[in-house]
Amino acid sequence: MTTAHIIWDWNGTLLNDVSVSVNATNFALAEIGVEPLTLEQYREHYCVPVQDFYKQVIGREPSSSEWSVIGKTFNVHYRPGIQKAHLAAGAIQLLATRHQTGATQSLCSLMQHEELVPMLDNHGIAKFFTHIDGRNTPLLTTGKSEQLANHIKKLNIAPEKSVVIGDATDDAIAALAAGTHAILYTGGTHSRLSLETAGVPVVDSLSEALSIADTLIKKQ
Repeated sequence: MTTAHIIWDWNGTLLNDVSVSVNATNFALAEIGVEPLTLEQYREHYCVPVQDFYKQVIGREPSSSEWSVIGKTFNVHYRPGIQKAHLAAGAIQLLATRHQTGATQSLCSLMQHEELVPMLDNHGIAKFFTHIDGRNTPLLTTGKSEQLANHIKKLNIAPEKSVVIGDATDDAIAALAAGTHAILYTGGTHSRLSLETAGVPVVDSLSEALSIADTLIKKQ
């Protein structure tokens, strides 16, 4: 049976850190006198670049001093929070089972590479990936598309035989630009309505994503 090579996203996909993101965002908003967001409101507004997200939430362009406060406050709460975050439901079992069948998987994330690798080791899942790529460049200068394209070059696998599983419309945009397939998962930062605008399959569980992945490459 033909199987897809899975390219996993990390934050909001394998790592269930959306509540950490909402919490850190609300601390940052409180520092500049803005009311907190619910999870639903956060997903409704969330977009990249993150500057556009805050403009939507606040209703105006934040001042330079406010941007500084937002950035510092968010990081103070987010960085410790993700160290305590759990993996998505069933993620370890799904990764292990697929690995045992001989199917290949890799991970491409916008988290800093030097921060990403220890987290994977702590969760005991690094062994399931053939390649692991975190970000080694400033976030504002390179997006997911460029990083994913570079990641795929290392795989020695035809792009059309790969499927990106992520939680953001950017994951789908990057995947389609690179000639791969994409499946988007609703457990992260975006609302289902937002994800559906990408024109790729949208799922509510990672197991559902994997069940669809292999069917996508069979259509080639």
